[in-house]
Amino acid sequence: MAKKGSRVQVILECTEHKTSGQPGTSRYISVKNKKNTPERLELKKYNPILKKYTVHKEIK
Repeated sequence: MAKKGSRVQVILECTEHKTSGQPGTSRYISVKNKKNTPERLELKKYNPILKKYTVHKEIK
């Protein structure tokens, strides 16, 4: 059997959307290597509801 590896799927959620009070959520699914980046991932992604690029943080 093949080794599973250290790459895992993570969910990124918009941080600004929570405070805006608008309905819905902006979430993305990404993949990261747990050995190289053990801390939580933080990327700038497009939020279609707010119509701008915002910081998306990894959620558990």
